Amino acid sequence: MANPLHFKPKVDPKLELQRQLDAAPLENAEALLVAYDILKTAHANGTLDLVNGLVGGRDIIAEKISEYAKLPGGIAAIRNLLELSKILMALDPDTLEQLTKSMVTATGQHRAEVKPPSLWQLARRATSEDSRRGLSFMTLLLESVGRSLRATPETKDK
Repeated sequence: MANPLHFKPKVDPKLELQRQLDAAPLENAEALLVAYDILKTAHANGTLDLVNGLVGGRDIIAEKISEYAKLPGGIAAIRNLLELSKILMALDPDTLEQLTKSMVTATGQHRAEVKPPSLWQLARRATSEDSRRGLSFMTLLLESVGRSLRATPETKDK
């Protein structure tokens, strides 16, 4: 018995791409509309101009970054940036949001004060339950910073 021959007609790759491109709008109409909407928004708010400038100036940008990275201060800046990113990753967003709101509230209250509060007013404020809670957080943070400073090699040498 004879084995069947496998026949694959030769397809012109350009014609196949054209066929897929012609079928794409029908198959992906919703996705294309979303992509057009994103492009329209990016163009309207200048994001495309920013990306175009970054791509166009990539050689200059890379040159400047490498120039500053070679300096001792540049190396320290990169290391600091990496450490700051670790801090941002470790922070609880809800706690940071509460801290931000508290700072805005406290700034508004401070601006509203016509004259500095008396020592009695400061003492009353400092002994409130909320102030004690905040002081507890700050002293825990201060204690942790002190502990880490004790453990660093620079402080052991002194």
